Amino acid sequence: MSILIKKATLPDGSQKDILIRGNRIADVQPNLQVSADEIIDASHFAAIPSFVNAHTHAAMTLMRGYSDDLPVQEWLEQKIWPLESSLTEEDVYWGAKLACLEMIKTGTTLFNDMYWHYHATARAVEEMGIRATISAVLIDAFDKGKSNEQIALNQRLYRETRQYSDRIRFALGPHAIYTVSPKSLRWTKQFADDHDCIIHIHLSESQGEIADCISQHGKRPVHYLKDVGFLGPNVVAVHGIWLDEEELTILADHDCKIVHNPASNMKLGSGRFAYHKMRGAGLTVGLGTDGCASNNNLDMLEEMKIASIHQKISEMDPVAMPAEEVFAMATGNGAEILGVDIGAIAPGKLADLLLVDLHHFSMVPNHHLISNLVFSAISSAIDTTICNGKILMRQGHIEGEEETITKFMEVAHALVSKVS
Repeated sequence: MSILIKKATLPDGSQKDILIRGNRIADVQPNLQVSADEIIDASHFAAIPSFVNAHTHAAMTLMRGYSDDLPVQEWLEQKIWPLESSLTEEDVYWGAKLACLEMIKTGTTLFNDMYWHYHATARAVEEMGIRATISAVLIDAFDKGKSNEQIALNQRLYRETRQYSDRIRFALGPHAIYTVSPKSLRWTKQFADDHDCIIHIHLSESQGEIADCISQHGKRPVHYLKDVGFLGPNVVAVHGIWLDEEELTILADHDCKIVHNPASNMKLGSGRFAYHKMRGAGLTVGLGTDGCASNNNLDMLEEMKIASIHQKISEMDPVAMPAEEVFAMATGNGAEILGVDIGAIAPGKLADLLLVDLHHFSMVPNHHLISNLVFSAISSAIDTTICNGKILMRQGHIEGEEETITKFMEVAHALVSKVS
């Protein structure tokens, strides 16, 4: 399969043709004179890299709007955890399938997921045609027997992932330092190093986590993880709101990665993200939405805007996190963090890209494309989503989306009825 996209406006403002052969971009030049199976006139479209959602819990679409405006502990203990205890694999499948649909509609072709029922999410991703790095939730509650069970489970899931296409990659997902024992953390690191996997972990999301770590271990979380031997370039630490400067230096020295989740952090009142200090320390920072229980959507256009504006008010500086930087966080940085060869429109790259309607009301006038995308664009401006060289959405429509939404609603309402 080959696709020739004619006269597309690229992020640098130039207008070029893009040739896709198979699952990669073969050429990017003005006025390409080649044949292709499909030709797209993109003379009033921008072609941009697709987005990377570097942290989410996809199937939590099932909980969108279910428990808003509550104190965090009440939200977790009385709403989220009871509902999650009733989840079946089929529930997670439909939750993840709706999430994939939402991400395709809003321009994301790769996401980093941590949730229950690994195969349910993998099956949904496979069917919907996008990419995901998927981890099961590894929690052992400091119980030796549970640790052994979790290790065996993840070893099995790693082997079973081979049944899926290369759009799906296995990751380790130790939940957090307060739910996972040192034994399991050490095993996770060794297994990840041996099998070239990323490690997806929540870190320093709340003040309580810091206080408990100091009380139990006499040190802050990053020092604890360093002493456990956990840190390294394959560690993707999510949230990182309460990291101090010494911890940032340690993370940078170990080439760990950070994922910022501004909408979720702000909605839960978790705290402010010290982006300028992280960049100053030399850390690679990506962008994620978190799950729909605490966001409540998976829209990376919205997430970019929130991230940038949040930094501007936090620093009281209109120059903080400019459009180009947050756009990079949502594209190239995320691709680098997850180790997938997307994030730019260039020959040899995997063919993941979007066509954005430059005549859409939210995109005119086009004084500066990246600024428009970050600060004014809404998801309906995305006309076409291409992943791995295949068109997943064109003219804003995905094949079978109505049926997916109908079935998802049935499943979501049935789930809630179990605990109400």
